[in-house]
Amino acid sequence: MKSVAEICSDLIRFDTTNPGSGERPAAEYTATLLADAGLEPVVFEAAPKRTTVVARIAGDSPDALLVHGHLDVVPADPAEWRMHPFSGEIVDGCVYGRGAVDMKGSCAMTLAAVLGMAARGERPRRDLVLAFLADEEATGDHGSRHAVTEHRELFDGVSEAISESGGFSVDSGGHRVYPIAVGERGTAWMKLTAHGVAGHGSRPPVDNPVATLVHALSRVASHRWPVRLTPSVAALLKELGEITGRPVDLDRLDEESARLGPLGSLFMSQIRNSANPTMLDAGYKVNVVPSTAEAHVDGRYLPGLREEFLETIDELLGAKVTREFVNLEDAPDAPYPSVFFDELAGALTAEDPLARPVPYVMAGGTDAKSFARIGIKGYGFAPLMLRPDLDYFGMFHGKDERVPVEGLEFGVRVLTRLLTGRTD
Repeated sequence: MKSVAEICSDLIRFDTTNPGSGERPAAEYTATLLADAGLEPVVFEAAPKRTTVVARIAGDSPDALLVHGHLDVVPADPAEWRMHPFSGEIVDGCVYGRGAVDMKGSCAMTLAAVLGMAARGERPRRDLVLAFLADEEATGDHGSRHAVTEHRELFDGVSEAISESGGFSVDSGGHRVYPIAVGERGTAWMKLTAHGVAGHGSRPPVDNPVATLVHALSRVASHRWPVRLTPSVAALLKELGEITGRPVDLDRLDEESARLGPLGSLFMSQIRNSANPTMLDAGYKVNVVPSTAEAHVDGRYLPGLREEFLETIDELLGAKVTREFVNLEDAPDAPYPSVFFDELAGALTAEDPLARPVPYVMAGGTDAKSFARIGIKGYGFAPLMLRPDLDYFGMFHGKDERVPVEGLEFGVRVLTRLLTGRTD
C-alpha cells in the first residue's frame, strides 16, 4: 500500500493547473486507488477533462459525512522555485510542489486513511462520501457547483462535511493552537463600470470616466471597515485569551494582533469585511479620453453581513459607477459550539495532547459554499502538525509550497480516528 507521502507526490506530478489541461489524469489516478480498495467510484465531467470523482462507503450510521478536496491547483513558475513545482520531490522531510498544501496533501491524507481502513477491514462509524473535485481554484462551475446541481443524489443523507483550511497547528509562545474553520467569508467579485464623454486628451476634462472610476476605487481601497465580531470569532478571541493567559482587548485588536504574533494573524481577516481593487482597464490611446472605464474588485463579507457590505460598497462607489457581480456566494456558517466540532477537536487532542483546538472563520472561500447550498454544514478540517517555522497560509499559492511528511502522517492518524470513532 502506498504511503501518504507517495500519494501526495504522485498527485503533485499531475499538472492540474487551473486554467490548464484539466484534472482528468489526477482524477483517474484517484479513482484507481479507490477501486483497488474495493470501492465503486463515480467519475464524471462538467466539461472535457474537468473531472470529479465521488465514492461512498457504508458506515454504522446512515447519517453521512462528506470529506471533499480539490485536484486543481493555481499556476506556478518553475523559475521561482527551489524544486520544479510539479516534481513532487521529498527534500528535508517535506514534499515539495504546487498543491502540497492547497490541497493535494489533504487529498492524499484522505486517500491514505481510507486505504488503511480498507486494508484493516475497518468500517466508518457513519456513512462516508468522498469527493475529489475539479475547478475549486476558479468558481467551481466545473466542479462542486456542477456536482451539487447535476449529481445531487451522490450526496443524499450528508449532513456535515470537512475539507481544507483548518485543523493545522500554529505554534506561538509555547502554545500549539489548531484553528478549525466553522465558517467562511462570503464572496462578492464585482465588475465596476464608469461611463463618460469620449474626446481628445488635450481638452479640459469633461466627465472623464477614468477619473471617476479611479476616485471611486480610491474610496473603496482606503475605507476602514468597522470591526464586526461574529459569535464564532468572539469565541476565538476568548479562547486565545485563555490560552495565552491574557485577555484579548477587543478595543485594540490591531495592537493585539501584533502582540500575539502568528496567533494574531488568525483573527485579523475575520473581524472585518474587505474590498480590494484587483484589475483596471480603460482607454486605448494616450491622447484619447475613453467613453468607459472598468475595474474589478474582490469583496469579502462576514457571515450575516452581506447587506451591510453591499450598502457600504454602493455608498463608496457613488452614483456614477455601476457594479455587477462576476461571482456572488453567501458566507456559510456551521454550528458552533456543536457535538461535531467537539469530535473534530477530540480527534486532534487524542493524537496531540498539547493541541488547543479553536474555532475560526476563513478569510477566503472553498467548495464548502457549494455544498452549503444543499444544506451541508462545512468545517475546515484537514489536520496537519506543522513545524513552527512553516507559515501555513504563506504556503497557499506561494513559491516552494511544501508540506512535512510527518505532518501528513499525523493527519492520516487524526482522520482515521475521526472516521472510525477509534478511541484507543
